[in-house]
Amino acid sequence: MSFPKWGSGMIAVLNSQPKGSAMEALTKVIAEVIEPNALGVDRDGAFPRAGMEALGKAGILGLLSAKDVDGRGEGLRAASAAVEKVGTACASTGMVLCMHFCATAIIERHGPRAIREAIAAGRHVSTLALSEVGSRSHFWAPVGTASAVSGQEVVLLDADKSWATSAGQADSYVWSSKPLAAEGLSTLWFVPSTAPGLSYPAQFDGLGLRGNSSGPIRARGVSVPRSAMLGPDGGGFDLMMDPVLTYFQVLGSSCYLGIMEAATRKAIAHVARTRFSYAGQSLADLPTIRAYLARMRLKTDMVRGLLNDTLDAAENRREDLPMRVLEVKAAAGELAPEVTELAMRVCGGAAFRKEVGIERHFRDARAVTVMSPTTDLLYEFIGKSVLEMPLFG
Repeated sequence: MSFPKWGSGMIAVLNSQPKGSAMEALTKVIAEVIEPNALGVDRDGAFPRAGMEALGKAGILGLLSAKDVDGRGEGLRAASAAVEKVGTACASTGMVLCMHFCATAIIERHGPRAIREAIAAGRHVSTLALSEVGSRSHFWAPVGTASAVSGQEVVLLDADKSWATSAGQADSYVWSSKPLAAEGLSTLWFVPSTAPGLSYPAQFDGLGLRGNSSGPIRARGVSVPRSAMLGPDGGGFDLMMDPVLTYFQVLGSSCYLGIMEAATRKAIAHVARTRFSYAGQSLADLPTIRAYLARMRLKTDMVRGLLNDTLDAAENRREDLPMRVLEVKAAAGELAPEVTELAMRVCGGAAFRKEVGIERHFRDARAVTVMSPTTDLLYEFIGKSVLEMPLFG
């Protein structure tokens, strides 16, 4: 199975970026709600509900929603900028927003108008529920089933989802299963979080991204109407590649770029103000420290450059878009942990204090390597791609 080409459906919603009132509203929410709550979200492992509600009221949750449902009608570049800015302040909130945008990209194409309107109005948070116990990071191949109920327009879903951001907190899930009747690897569904038969076996208590409520979801005979199908039966794989994979790779990388920027800025500020008073020197006078900061800046700018080029490839329908989509998260997966580790080294004992925030960035950055597709899996895809081998063969 080869990697599919991107169609015009995704390209149509790429060519914009947040400007004017949208970015001003986002900056205000970050300063007044998200950043002040970031320490508590991390300390308590609390879902960032206040931040998400504030983003909804500011119109940011509807950033990708079409104007015909009163959304902002913006695109992937706008979402990337928003997720990065939020991730700089609180990576948990940034990842929740990232996954909401990924789900919204599917719902905008195939979801019910009432839900699209609710998202545009900032009243509805969605997320992806793709990874499963039986297929792990191979999210494109679910083992969970969809079964038709004889004589009824009803389908029963059964699955053990291994990880879903905002599990038990979102209002809905973009859910994957084996096809109902068609050929293919998967089918996608719109599943309300209130559907009977959904349960959440474990509460998330992780090393990093502690507030993103990333946990398992169990479905046992969850009843949804046939009309809850998103796209054609058996067409889930194509939708996972376009738009889900592109949105997740780009927006996930944007969140981790935000972490890298935050760690770099805090390390620079610490070095600039910290002095050896007895010697009349500052940390900035030490060549070793300056070299560490230079490496942090360089690695952060490398990810930004690749992210910007990926967005450019999408907007201009370049043939190398599939490769850039694979590369951008692989780069973030390697460099975000390196940059935050350097920040810990540069700031020394101060970095271990919770209120400084650097050790939070250090922990949050570790998640990038294991989030599906994992960094190692992306290397496998990139290696196959350069050898012109089928990615999923």
